[in-house]
Amino acid sequence: MGEHIQGEELQVVAFTIIRHSGAARTIVHEAFGAMRKGRFTQVDEFLENANQELLLAHKAQTKLLQEYASGEKIEMEIIMVHAQDHLMTTMTLREVAIEMNYLYQQKKE
Repeated sequence: MGEHIQGEELQVVAFTIIRHSGAARTIVHEAFGAMRKGRFTQVDEFLENANQELLLAHKAQTKLLQEYASGEKIEMEIIMVHAQDHLMTTMTLREVAIEMNYLYQQKKE
């Protein structure tokens, strides 16, 4: 207790979050392309794959939060702020994609 999470450990967590949320964002954009082509089974696969990437990002974030909750101090760095922004934006983009997929399907019917 009383330890500080900083430097390299914090950067590893931040880049893990960025890597997985970035992969998820790319997959969501692939889902948008599939929506435009009416390939809805493919869209569902893309959105599930994006969710798996987001879960990996969230897992890295959760480990950090658990360490914080156990009393460790976290020295915040700008890279972690960027990572959190990246994750939340991509989660929101995926939610929008789910809604858009529904609308595309309604339009096709």
